[in-house]
Amino acid sequence: MERTFHMLLYRAFHAQRNYLRPCFGRIGLGAGQPKMLVYLDSHGPCRQKELADYFEVDPAAVSRMMDTLERGGFVVRRRDESSRRCDLAELTEKGRQAARAWTEFCTQEEEQMLRDFTPEERQQFANFLARAYRNLREGKEGESWES
Repeated sequence: MERTFHMLLYRAFHAQRNYLRPCFGRIGLGAGQPKMLVYLDSHGPCRQKELADYFEVDPAAVSRMMDTLERGGFVVRRRDESSRRCDLAELTEKGRQAARAWTEFCTQEEEQMLRDFTPEERQQFANFLARAYRNLREGKEGESWES
């Protein structure tokens, strides 16, 4: 197996996705949707722009996801009283249950992934991933990739 960081991250990401994929169907969600529900569960009602900014995705993609989640009965959108141009996305009871089920699946996945890691290694690993993310974000914001 190639041992470049790029390939290791790629393989870990795909192993994680394959581990969690069967859980989507059990709770009736598609790719990208569970994270939206978990965010709403922990932060409460919010604007779609807040979701797009937090997850670093296109606002139009969030809008499409919210449409699907609303049709599925997971979220409702209501007018934001502080801004007539914006709606707030809010979980329904079905959405709260799905978010909590997803969180439980992710907890199981993390325990499997980090089996045999000491608490110190888990903390180090989290710190390394956070630092790698910051480095990539700084590089993207500071350079043009189209030179």
